[in-house]
Amino acid sequence: MSSKIYPIGIQNFEKIRNDGYFYIDKTALMYQMVKTGSYYFLSRPRRFGKSLLISTLEAYFQGKKELFTGLAVEKLEKNWIKYPVLHIDLNTEKYDTPESLENKLNGVLVEWEKKYGAEPSEKSLATRFEGIIKRTCRQEGQRVAILVDEYDKPMLQAIGNEELQKSFRNTLKAFYGALKSQDGCIKFAMLTGVTKFSKVSVFSDLNNLDDISMWNEYIEICGVSEREIHENLEAELHEFADARRTTYEKLCTELKECYDGYHFTHNSIGMYNPFSLLNAFKRKEFGNYWFETGTPTYLVKLLKKHHYDLERMAHEETDAQVLNSIDSESTNPIPVIYQSGYLTIKGYDERFGIYRLGFPNREVEEGFIRFLLPFYANVNKVESPFEIQKFVREVEAGDYSSFFRRLQSFFADTTYEVIREQELHYENVLFIVFKLVGFYTKVEYHTNNGRIDLILQTDKFIYIMEFKLNGTAEEALQQINDKRYALPFEADGRKLFKIGINFSEKTRNIEKWVVES
Repeated sequence: MSSKIYPIGIQNFEKIRNDGYFYIDKTALMYQMVKTGSYYFLSRPRRFGKSLLISTLEAYFQGKKELFTGLAVEKLEKNWIKYPVLHIDLNTEKYDTPESLENKLNGVLVEWEKKYGAEPSEKSLATRFEGIIKRTCRQEGQRVAILVDEYDKPMLQAIGNEELQKSFRNTLKAFYGALKSQDGCIKFAMLTGVTKFSKVSVFSDLNNLDDISMWNEYIEICGVSEREIHENLEAELHEFADARRTTYEKLCTELKECYDGYHFTHNSIGMYNPFSLLNAFKRKEFGNYWFETGTPTYLVKLLKKHHYDLERMAHEETDAQVLNSIDSESTNPIPVIYQSGYLTIKGYDERFGIYRLGFPNREVEEGFIRFLLPFYANVNKVESPFEIQKFVREVEAGDYSSFFRRLQSFFADTTYEVIREQELHYENVLFIVFKLVGFYTKVEYHTNNGRIDLILQTDKFIYIMEFKLNGTAEEALQQINDKRYALPFEADGRKLFKIGINFSEKTRNIEKWVVES
């Protein structure tokens, strides 16, 4: 029986090492980073190990050699010089007013000023930070290591509020600009976050940052690779398989489907989400662990605000410039969704420099689509899982009438804002519903030229559906027959239903369906 203690939610390197928690050695990459550069930026989704990386760097720069016993850096580092560390963690605050950010930064500066002194002439947050860096270096006799965790938390919380975004942007731009002005006093600096706001905003005064977010050599610095699982958790994989009464091979496949699949550059290995992976090993159960720890409401607001066609999400295409940089005024929600971890790189066209995006794994895809449903359809968050369960049972029983009546209820009470984007709204609701049903049955969903055709398969039934907007259900059924959609299933023993459905702009709902079997 494994004796590993998994560090679920523990982001402090010293605590992990002193209290005997399981740790996957990332220190060789950390050492390489420190020795080959001075200023770094790293973007990774939440709960991907960014805070632990910052904490590891802090212990390293504080010269705490004893914490690194048995790790790669113990042999690599010969000197173990102690440097002063200025560590800022912006993760622990609710940023809803301009003052909330200023108060947070002021609190950090006051603590440092108690230790390193202050000058009356230093009035602004930025000049106080500059003065602290200068005095710290002088008093300690060593240059300073500056570590900023979740630098973008205020900006993310203000998405959708341009005035607040602008205030936060101006404050942070000046504050982080102090790093460039005090370059001679700084040994090393690293900023981490979920997103990278474009260089015309937060980072315009700090243009000497090496952004390693898409560097292949640093892909494994956060998260867990397949290699690391087999090197560190081989015995536990067998125990997990035994507990699940399955084979080792099947367990590895299921782990990969659920939690692997994050690609942070076009030619990289896939990375597993560490939070979900370790939770699964600890409980010996599969669950949506990462998704359940955060509610990406700001993402849904972005999607709805910009009238985004959800079907595009699974095969979105974009370039590196868009992926790498978020402009708070942008009308494109994709960079935020990608950098937040809900989409990842699935393919790359080298000739044109175009990235193809998609959901990284089953946990994210199912969790995100489930989360969207109450925001688009007339169903509350409590009822939502039960509604999908009912949909699935109805199609499995061949009860298409109950299925469509339930679907009608999803379109009831559509708000006026939605009416203006009527066609897109009904397509988005259908996409969500059939995507969720598809996790339990086989669904092929196609949209083209203002129509939707859909094939849904269960053990006993095959449904071929055609949706029309402002046509007739009879026309939709005629199209199924004219285009011979049923041809591939003629030799199939299951019962076949051909269903034409019309969606009326006037009633803002499914008006009628006709069935041929």
